[in-house]
Amino acid sequence: MFITGGRILTMEGQEYENGTIQIENGKIIALREGAIGDMPAGKEKKVLDVQGAWIMPGLIEAHCHMGITEEKKGMEGDDCNENVEPSTPHLRAVDAINSMDAAFDDAVRAGITSAMIGPGSSNVVGGQFAFVKTRGRCIDDLIVKAPAAMKVAFGENPKVNYAGMGKSPVTRMAIAAILREALFQAGQYKKQKENGGDDFTKRPKFDIKLEALIPVLKKEIPLKAHVHRVDDIFTAIRIAKEYGLSMTLDHCSEGHLVADRLAEEGFPAIVGPDLSSRSKIEVQNMAFKTVGVLNAAGVKTAITTDHPVSLIQSLPLCAGLAVKAGLPHEEGLKAITIHPAQICGVADRVGSLAVGKDADIAIFDGDPMEIATRTLYTIINGEIVYDASEDAIRKEA
Repeated sequence: MFITGGRILTMEGQEYENGTIQIENGKIIALREGAIGDMPAGKEKKVLDVQGAWIMPGLIEAHCHMGITEEKKGMEGDDCNENVEPSTPHLRAVDAINSMDAAFDDAVRAGITSAMIGPGSSNVVGGQFAFVKTRGRCIDDLIVKAPAAMKVAFGENPKVNYAGMGKSPVTRMAIAAILREALFQAGQYKKQKENGGDDFTKRPKFDIKLEALIPVLKKEIPLKAHVHRVDDIFTAIRIAKEYGLSMTLDHCSEGHLVADRLAEEGFPAIVGPDLSSRSKIEVQNMAFKTVGVLNAAGVKTAITTDHPVSLIQSLPLCAGLAVKAGLPHEEGLKAITIHPAQICGVADRVGSLAVGKDADIAIFDGDPMEIATRTLYTIINGEIVYDASEDAIRKEA
């Protein structure tokens, strides 16, 4: 397939005002300025002429609970929090994501082609996130990376959840202690496994919880830290540094108050959901300016809707509101494309338009951060999964 005639924003520094992209076997194999011309064609050639449109990498939601907290399903469709014990690292989001949730279709219509999905924040250690594409019936076919991160939570959510049960943790001290204990035990378990080598009689008894934390200790996946308040942000950083771990600061609602210090620490931030209300004490300082302040200080930032806290399809609008509050325009686009790809560890496949990457492409009739802009086409793995003209025909019928 060839996509031609539009303005191509690669999110890698290059733009083509009237460019062409060639796709083959689900991958981008060529892109350049100008018409199709002498670009090599395969046996079958499909041309998508999108004169004047914006051609971008598919948008990316860096933190959400789509399909794991289903819309319109109540308790029956809510699999987000196993809130009966505070440390559950062995839980896997892929075992609970329902790709038939209506939110997946909303994401595709908004030009969102992939998302990081996982457990909520009731537990100190919540379980494994998965990075998936947004169209398909079998979740196993959508996986880009799983596990992709280990959810941990600080502050109000685990405090409130376990205070009602009369068990720990009910303080921030206990939250930190439970996380440290889990990481220490996993470290001892990992060391015993390594020392045992091929002699299974010298290896520790298999422990599925500790096994799940080994990729974190090896820095193969990051901690995905639910943090809103400044004190919780720095507790998360303190523990990550103690154990030499990679980590993302998710929500980071008060990050703008300590932006320069966070830039020194070097951990990326996934900011939001700023479109929602200030529904609890620890988000009283959240604001759309946070992304811009962090970005200006040098913190790599992505934007999240935290669906269903705010709706998945509002992702480009959230980026636009961050731009309105001071984030540079190009950085707004990067915050929903290449930055989340880099933060989520999947930039080798998605997040920008480049030869060799997945052909995940969103085509808009204008700036996607403007509220009136329409998605014209959404393409995942080289296949058109949303066509606005066909959608209009169905509505008329």
